[in-house]
Amino acid sequence: MSALWQSQVFDPKAEFSIVERKLPHWSQAGTLCFITWRTADSIPASVLRRWHADREAWLSKHGIEPDDSNWKSRLLQLEPELRSEFIRTFSDRWHQHLDTCSGKCVLRQVTISKIVADSLLKFDGQRYELTDFVIMPNHIHLIAAFDSEERMLAQCESWKHYTARRINAELGQSGTFWQQDGFDHLVRSEDDFQEFRKYLAENPTNANLSPTEFRHFSKPQSGEVHPK
Repeated sequence: MSALWQSQVFDPKAEFSIVERKLPHWSQAGTLCFITWRTADSIPASVLRRWHADREAWLSKHGIEPDDSNWKSRLLQLEPELRSEFIRTFSDRWHQHLDTCSGKCVLRQVTISKIVADSLLKFDGQRYELTDFVIMPNHIHLIAAFDSEERMLAQCESWKHYTARRINAELGQSGTFWQQDGFDHLVRSEDDFQEFRKYLAENPTNANLSPTEFRHFSKPQSGEVHPK
């Protein structure tokens, strides 16, 4: 990988952080991360309420207080099988909701998706190492690594702020464009990395999109990514 630093997969023995209400929530310097943003209208309110209620019930069942600010840390302490169940039940379900393409889906428009793509690529190799992204009609998936947690958080906020302003101007509208919540997942192995890349590449086909309804970018990799 032709990065300014050595991109790596998640090392549970190294320092990492969990941040509430920002993207990404879990961060570790230099580690590749799978990140998802969605438009503000991408999931109906009734569906979102049901999803949150089911997640709270699952956490309570497994001894985790949903309102605890450290619930993600508590989740990490569960058995691997339970953590996997949580991801399958809630992360996968979240992404399935997105792929139903609810909302106005303005990212289908070529001029709108180009704003996002250009923003993601602008500082690739300088501020971050971007390996893949796919721009779907109402959400975005990307895989990237950053040289520090601070830069990771700042860049995600910068992407969303800049693209929201440009898109709203293009559409002649105002107000919230991106929803604040989202999903992120630290890449934990080379196999994990390849699975995420495959997911991004196949996402448009699985959502029955035509070639003009999405943008996909995947950087050729000269080598594998490794833990520290």
